[in-house]
Amino acid sequence: MELFRDRAEAGGLLAERLKDAHDAVVLALPRGGVAVAEPIARRLDVPLEVLVTRKIGYPPTPELGVGAIAEGGEPVFDHTLLRRLGMTPESVADVVERERAELARRVRAYRGDRPLPPLEGREVIVVDDGLATGGTARAALRAVRAAKPAKVTLAVPVGARETVTSLRQEADEVVVLRTPVDFRAVGQWYEHFDQLSDADVLELLSKAGR
Repeated sequence: MELFRDRAEAGGLLAERLKDAHDAVVLALPRGGVAVAEPIARRLDVPLEVLVTRKIGYPPTPELGVGAIAEGGEPVFDHTLLRRLGMTPESVADVVERERAELARRVRAYRGDRPLPPLEGREVIVVDDGLATGGTARAALRAVRAAKPAKVTLAVPVGARETVTSLRQEADEVVVLRTPVDFRAVGQWYEHFDQLSDADVLELLSKAGR
């Protein structure tokens, strides 16, 4: 399966699939999702904003996500995984608080004191650079749902098939360009998959004319 050159190319391809969106707001999951979302917002000529999310990691192995949290929403846990690990949501309460603090820091870094744009009654397109377990995307979609939009679309260039299927229950529409059988990690489907900094995110938001 052909690789995406980079996130910008992937975003341009997604924009073609989303060109019928009207009065939409594009919400990107930083950091990588912002680089995908910028060409989408620019080509659709709609507002771009960040929706900050944080993974809730398993304390002995923080890379293993047992849940996630998005600004404006409550923690969303993988209860099956927690049970398998012999844990409960209360077991990771301290992790949740740390991630809330980091989430608040990033919101201030990206938006200052500005709130999210009004979402009620509008189409909202949530964008990330790919779906592995889908934990942060799930938390983001539930937080957006709480704002009572007219329609919620999840748009990603690539995702694990099982994850994409499960997230169709969380969004009105899921637009995904590729669902490879041998999915192992998001980065394997990009020729260039550099890590982005907060400064990169701010530059992309400025480029989009936010």
